[in-house]
Amino acid sequence: MSQSQITDWLASQRQAMIDLLRDVVNIDSGSYDKEGVDAVGARFERHFAEHGIPFRRESHDAFGDAIHAEVAKPGSNEKPVLLMGHRDTVFGKGEAERRPFTIRDGRAYGPGVADMKSGVVMNIFVATAFHKFGGNPHPIKLLITSDEEIGSPSSRPVIEREGRSARAVFNSEPGRPTGNVVTGRKGGIFMHLGITGKAAHSGANFSAGVSAIGELAHKIVQIHALTDLDKGITLNVGLVSGGQSVNTTAPYAEGQIDLRYVDPADRARVMDTIETIVATSYVPGTRATLTIKGEFVPVVQSADSKALFENYQAAAREAGLTTLQGEFSGGCADSGFTAAVGTPTICGLGPVGGLAHTPEEYLDIDSIVPRAQALALAILRG
Repeated sequence: MSQSQITDWLASQRQAMIDLLRDVVNIDSGSYDKEGVDAVGARFERHFAEHGIPFRRESHDAFGDAIHAEVAKPGSNEKPVLLMGHRDTVFGKGEAERRPFTIRDGRAYGPGVADMKSGVVMNIFVATAFHKFGGNPHPIKLLITSDEEIGSPSSRPVIEREGRSARAVFNSEPGRPTGNVVTGRKGGIFMHLGITGKAAHSGANFSAGVSAIGELAHKIVQIHALTDLDKGITLNVGLVSGGQSVNTTAPYAEGQIDLRYVDPADRARVMDTIETIVATSYVPGTRATLTIKGEFVPVVQSADSKALFENYQAAAREAGLTTLQGEFSGGCADSGFTAAVGTPTICGLGPVGGLAHTPEEYLDIDSIVPRAQALALAILRG
């Protein structure tokens, strides 16, 4: 095996990567759509089967199955390099039909095209190159998960288990629009706030009612006031609902809360304050509950992760990505789970894209090959 065999083969696979990406973008795979998420997984498994790469499914009843694949010398017991990615999206049923995969002016569009089906495709082709030519100094494991967009409720224990057993983790979330990769991320907690009041006719019997919506309004003001931009702490109640009718005092209301933070020490402090707000009745007679629906932990760059990034940066220069740097992202990702268990981790290694979670999400087609080559060269550098 020569290094050029790997990089030249990846260059020759540009159209094959685009074709596989087209197939999976055109399958709806919202996080709660187990059938669709598993259909995307089946397409990836077909690639593994066609190239003779061993793979297996780790099943889950509610969410999509986790898919594992490995490229290793027979009998190898070395710690592997873990290539990680998720195949779920934030989009509902029918989105792929409304916005199928298209290419215009050097950019690809479609649901999940950047976040992060292209990164999974890239990981698969990098592993396939090593399966074809050999040369990987350590085993390569692929983990393709199913529910990252909702906090990885089923995948987190799998990610943490595989992360602990790995020597390094490359998470191929989309490369930044700047062309950089991600060396730090915020942590995030997604919560449901439910409030119970008492219904009453708002004209004839107003004083007998207890407004859950009024209580929610008070709590939203208090929760939003916890935002501290200097510390990187943000609170957002992004969804609200409630009430029975316009002429009824609202018996129920709910809100969905998004907390983001940088310093792990801030988590407990902010959560304690939120719990105090939830326990306080600003409208007498209301009751409130708070439920954590999903959580990500921050990516904090350790010394080993810094060394891993510098190794990747040198490999990227060999692939022609001479200006690539590491940057911080306010978004959350599964890379936080592997960083938190102590495994050197870098993120945002996938092809470059932007405007994720919107109909304008795009992928720079010309970034696919050099990003794949950079990852392969980083693996070769050990």
